[in-house]
Amino acid sequence: MTLLSNITTAVSSYGSAIEFVLKNKMKRYFLWPVVLNILFFTTGFHFLGELSDEVLVWTESCIEIDSWEFWGSEFLSQTVHFFLWIILKVLVFLILAFLGGHVVLILMSPILAIVSEKTESILEGNEYPFTLKQLLIDIVRGIRISIRNSAFEMLFIVLLFGLSFVPLLGLGTSPILILVSAYYYGFSFIDYNLERKQYTVSESVNYMKKNRGIVMGNGIVFALVLAIPLIGIALSSFVAIISAVAATISLHKKSKQIQV
Repeated sequence: MTLLSNITTAVSSYGSAIEFVLKNKMKRYFLWPVVLNILFFTTGFHFLGELSDEVLVWTESCIEIDSWEFWGSEFLSQTVHFFLWIILKVLVFLILAFLGGHVVLILMSPILAIVSEKTESILEGNEYPFTLKQLLIDIVRGIRISIRNSAFEMLFIVLLFGLSFVPLLGLGTSPILILVSAYYYGFSFIDYNLERKQYTVSESVNYMKKNRGIVMGNGIVFALVLAIPLIGIALSSFVAIISAVAATISLHKKSKQIQV
């Protein structure tokens, strides 16, 4: 299959995933994102706000803004304070926009492992008896993959940020950034399936490279939802469950095509 057809197959699996969740009484798994959002919005934003304020105080102390005593220093210090405050708030937003998805995947890993396994069990009849040890292995692997992917994604973000200042080349950085994010998000969702097949992390990496279309197609919906201003983070935790189901359905479709 071509790259485009693989992407189409993966994206179309989202419709099947929603129907699958409703048909197989999996709506209860959405309780976890509800709890996650409550905790995040009651503590997470407060913590990030305090952190940016602390960084602001530290920055101003480094430039000794309070000791300025020349003519017009009061106006200048207030202006510098305002712009520093704006820059730090924007920086926090960018961190949430580009790394928030991986934070969501880390926090969602226990549910995503269960959802992915249950989906495969229903589709293919494979039984995986529940054990706490295996669940912990799945969670640790999911966290490990998310941390790995966020590190690589940050490298691409820095590179693309530099290219964004190059005339003409800079015009293509935004869509490329979305595709890069989609690839690494899709990687995380699909890896739950490969872990059950006892793929090592390096084998999983090779599989993703050979099936970029399926991987990007699966991650693109999650990436686009995450990019929605203000509510992207909140919605992404719900979409993550659908993405995990869609990833398993995509691989199921792919295996059927290979058999035919």
